[in-house]
Amino acid sequence: MTTQSSLASAWLILFRLLEVHGVDAQSWLRELGIDPDLARQPGARIPSWLVDVVITRAADVIADPAFGLTAAECWHPSSLGVLGYAWLSSSTLRQGLQRMQRCSRVIGDRWSCACIGEANGLRFVCEHGRRDMTVGHVMTDYILALALAMCRGNSERKLNPVRVSLRRPLPADPSPYQDFFACELHFGAGEDAFVLATDDAEALLPTANRELAETFDAILAQQLAAHSKADLVSRCEAFLLKQLTSGEPSVGDLVKALGMSRRTLQRKLREMGTSYHEILEETRYELAKRYLQESARSVTEITFLLGFSEQGAFTRAFKRWSGTAPSSYRMTTALQ
Repeated sequence: MTTQSSLASAWLILFRLLEVHGVDAQSWLRELGIDPDLARQPGARIPSWLVDVVITRAADVIADPAFGLTAAECWHPSSLGVLGYAWLSSSTLRQGLQRMQRCSRVIGDRWSCACIGEANGLRFVCEHGRRDMTVGHVMTDYILALALAMCRGNSERKLNPVRVSLRRPLPADPSPYQDFFACELHFGAGEDAFVLATDDAEALLPTANRELAETFDAILAQQLAAHSKADLVSRCEAFLLKQLTSGEPSVGDLVKALGMSRRTLQRKLREMGTSYHEILEETRYELAKRYLQESARSVTEITFLLGFSEQGAFTRAFKRWSGTAPSSYRMTTALQ
């Protein structure tokens, strides 16, 4: 059984947060036999149980029960590793939050998030994996405050959510939450989430850079595959990202790279509710949409970047995926 872990550099955010409240969390790590300098080593990871220990201890000594919201003042892209820079290169907040959803395990194994489209907005839901323990409520404040601060930092707009839902009971003093989120608040809710208006979620960001985003996504796919050897889908996606420009990757090459038989691969993917063909299609579609947003790339170039032998095959595939031709999709996104 593997030990759940979190990205060590992300602890720098927690260190800064607790220092704001007069707590020296680094000394606590030394007491537990962990070198705090590990947080500055690229790619290093720390056992996730330490998060619970540190936050539980902090909650006992910090008078402000809403201290987790201070994470909004303490983040830096480098603290989130490659995901932090991929976030900055995202074209829209929707795309950035979706990246966070796909790559959350790079930051920590115990938490996850989801982006859910609504009629008038985008709902970002976080799951801290601690049920209703005190540390879970603090982690919710920490995660939602950090995510919203990232959104506000990337946007040129004055950004407030439409509404926020929190599983924590109504606190004796809800004013810190009212001041920070500045929107409709629901305590004792069934989930921990905030909703962004559609216009805010879809607005083009000033830091958008599709070429960098493409590079960072490839690195993140490799990190996910390396971090979680059990995540077969991530390993398949990482292989496809490397091989597509050389033509359509073969299942034979994939199983050789994975060190398993074709039958075993098919069985394991089937148990996960997918198949090699579906992963290939989804990977190509996501890349196709990204490439088509880059005006400098011709449809012919994109055809070969995705491993198709001729443009007609790519056009037919894209119509099957999206219901529209590549040229029409490009024109639509250019107008947004």
